[in-house]
Amino acid sequence: MEQETSVLIVDDDESLCKSMAMILRHKGYDVSIAMDGTKAIEMVTQRPFDMVFLDIKMPFMDGVEAHRRIKSIRPDAVVMMMTAFSVDDMIKQALREGAYGIMYKPLDMAQVIDIVEKARSSGEGMMVLIIDDDPSTCTTLKNILVKMKYRVEVANTGEEAIAAAKMDDHDVLIIDMKLPTINGLETYLAIKELRPETVAIIMTAYRQEMSELVDQALQNSAYTCLYKPIDMDQLLDIINRIRGGQRKAN
Repeated sequence: MEQETSVLIVDDDESLCKSMAMILRHKGYDVSIAMDGTKAIEMVTQRPFDMVFLDIKMPFMDGVEAHRRIKSIRPDAVVMMMTAFSVDDMIKQALREGAYGIMYKPLDMAQVIDIVEKARSSGEGMMVLIIDDDPSTCTTLKNILVKMKYRVEVANTGEEAIAAAKMDDHDVLIIDMKLPTINGLETYLAIKELRPETVAIIMTAYRQEMSELVDQALQNSAYTCLYKPIDMDQLLDIINRIRGGQRKAN
């Protein structure tokens, strides 16, 4: 492992900071500690870090505000939020603003190390292909996902989507079931033949009319179905689960 991989731990729990630092240093990481958001911002200003672990609930400045300021200084910073509390609104806000993910305390250190390695090696964010003939939906989804550091392509027809899949390996497909010419199911199955590992989120505004196609897509390993108008918090949560390698509950 490369010695220069740098990690910043930000938490007002001194014991947790020292424990995490000891284990990560033993693995060969360059680890720094900040006990509050203000100190973390000062340290991030002075140097970039490959990974930042940031507690959400801290005195003086909460983790969401600290994350926002860190991102303004280092837009490409990879920040994993941590919490021992139920702070759903703060978690959603941090994820919307580009946090890498969320970990719940007590931390699983094997998972921490795995996350550092994945974040270090992943480079740019996941590639998402939006497939929808509604320009407004495409623009809205693309703007939000690009802000979250995902790489995004748009296709307005099934044919365009299949052509795009031949050119690039997309991590996630967001596919409307009702498309001109070939429908969303046919599009999904064609791309699945080309890229078996691609994960698909299907969507529709026509719950009854598209129910058979939705069922067939789910039977063919589509991740889930969302119904329009899309709940962006729900969509972002699903994409973060996919990014973290979590499959849906059966």
